[in-house]
Amino acid sequence: MAVKQVTRVPRLSPRAPDSHKGNYGRILIVAGSRGMAGAACLSGAAALRGGAGLVRVACPREIWPVVAAYEPSYLTWPLPETEQGAVGDEAVAEVLRLAESNDYVLVGPGLGQEAWPAVRAMLPRIRRPLVLDADGLNAVGTDLELLRAREQPTIITPHPGEFARLTGRSVAEIQAQRTELARAFAEATGTIVVLKGYGTVVTDGQRLYVNPTGNPGMATGGTGDVLSGLMVAFWAQYRDAFDAAVAAVYVHGLAGDHAALELTETALIASDLLLFIADALQELNRSE
Repeated sequence: MAVKQVTRVPRLSPRAPDSHKGNYGRILIVAGSRGMAGAACLSGAAALRGGAGLVRVACPREIWPVVAAYEPSYLTWPLPETEQGAVGDEAVAEVLRLAESNDYVLVGPGLGQEAWPAVRAMLPRIRRPLVLDADGLNAVGTDLELLRAREQPTIITPHPGEFARLTGRSVAEIQAQRTELARAFAEATGTIVVLKGYGTVVTDGQRLYVNPTGNPGMATGGTGDVLSGLMVAFWAQYRDAFDAAVAAVYVHGLAGDHAALELTETALIASDLLLFIADALQELNRSE
């Protein structure tokens, strides 16, 4: 089957004068663990900067005060946790309840290995479009039926190491065949695959986009959390999962390019990207 090569990045539609926050998506983000509160903060703030109408960050109770204090514009929710400060099995029912009152869900940033059993329990039961990132993906391992069994669309955002674990291949093999392996995996699992790295690949198995934006300054902890938050926010607005993923990786990389020009690649950190998303959106909107 021929794969359609996509090069155009779709633009967000202008907002109607009489619109309200319900028009731009209610987002639930399940993220964070002891020592990784920043992942929850960054993904939640990025979803807001990406234009989501309402964002709720659900995180382990231990880090809840830190996450809540980082950004007053999102809502927060404390989840039952393990002794190690991660989302525990007792949190599954709470996450499923929260998901029912939201439109789109992001699971994974900073959850840690202790959360894997809880993630595996909730994945087939989240009845909302889902972005799966970081430890959300690591929890899947090679049990791809967890992805195939989902009734709603799923975007996965692995870096090469995570994709190697999902496919049972080496990182070297992944890097040598990025587009081919990403496309085959998307087709086999019914997911949108966003294979991160130099020339991030986005594919649904039939369409393929290779992102031209971004720079080495983005090779720093937390930038992936910003991407996943931005992506779930865009999905709520574009509505088409593939278009949202393409736009998210483009804007994310472009924000990094603007940040590097201002701050240098060496000094760039993940939270800087939040400050340059607006510049990237303005540039996208000016493009033909």
